[in-house]
Amino acid sequence: MPDDRKHWPCNSCGADLRYEPGATDLVCDHCGARQDIPAAPAARARHLNEIDLALGLADDLPAAQMENVRITPCPSCGAQVEFQGATHATECPFCATPVSIGTGEERRIKPQAVMPFVLNEGQAREAMTKWLGSLWFAPNGLQEYARKGRALNGLYVPFWTFDAATRSHYAGARGDHYYETRTVTRNGKTETEQVRRTRWSSRSGWVARRFDDVLILASNSLPRNYTDNLQPWDLSALQPWRDDYLAGFTAEGYTVTLADGHAMGRGVMEGVIVQDVRADIGGDEQRIDRIETDWKDETFKHVLLPIWMAAYKYNGKSYRFVVNGQTGKVQGERPYSAWKIAFAILLALIAAGIVAYLNR
Repeated sequence: MPDDRKHWPCNSCGADLRYEPGATDLVCDHCGARQDIPAAPAARARHLNEIDLALGLADDLPAAQMENVRITPCPSCGAQVEFQGATHATECPFCATPVSIGTGEERRIKPQAVMPFVLNEGQAREAMTKWLGSLWFAPNGLQEYARKGRALNGLYVPFWTFDAATRSHYAGARGDHYYETRTVTRNGKTETEQVRRTRWSSRSGWVARRFDDVLILASNSLPRNYTDNLQPWDLSALQPWRDDYLAGFTAEGYTVTLADGHAMGRGVMEGVIVQDVRADIGGDEQRIDRIETDWKDETFKHVLLPIWMAAYKYNGKSYRFVVNGQTGKVQGERPYSAWKIAFAILLALIAAGIVAYLNR
């Protein structure tokens, strides 16, 4: 069967090009030639393609907003991986399980935008080793191993973004603290003390908010707390979709459906609305009995964001780290050194003994 995956051939020598992080062109590692990535029209760059949410949820999107994608499902972790251009990886970037290049296709929502890598692999590795070095009790050997170990994987990870205009009616109560003086007798002695009370009064009203680009991870392959803690992302750097930015990298297909992503997005927005209601009620405490929200102008985008990823086995244990490919922020499993912990405990015991001796 012919290999019909997307390639980016060099105009000079025919070898595969790759996108160079932080640049606006593709580079050939064989001959060094560079080819510009055509810039998007200014009007298109200013207005990324927002899609009507109702159409997406009804699976009624125009053909131009859909695509056939060849993906490689990982038999171990279930990640949906699409290999790009010169990348011929045969293992899952998430769990290092060997995989074979997929032959099946799926009809999926096409990405509307991509955020190109800013950091290259060397810069991402430097950020990761610096982060490891800042961790108390991290093994020194792991930091050195990470610095010299296998290359990090550059991966475009899928996200949904959601927009909405909301108007919410609420009913509840406002609690204002006040203090009363009371007289008490303790051990035959009369004293006065201040006792805090709360005066409650009914409240109702309206709050409104327009949400823009509420970001929801569309993958189940990475721990959600990892990617959540990689924020903030500067989404103003999103570029209208061009697959040139994927040359030489791996892209993951979404495994969180639009409907499930929308439910998570609404959960995030509802949390913000609750805070708006509390602020509107005011007082020292708030009690919320109900919130009824009208949702309008709901749209979404499917976007790809850049992450460098590393997985290491050190002393029989697996460690996984992710680096924000735009900012260099790092998250991952926190490693511990048993001897460092034991040494810290010993020092604490010695210090406690010295203090006890001085206080004799």
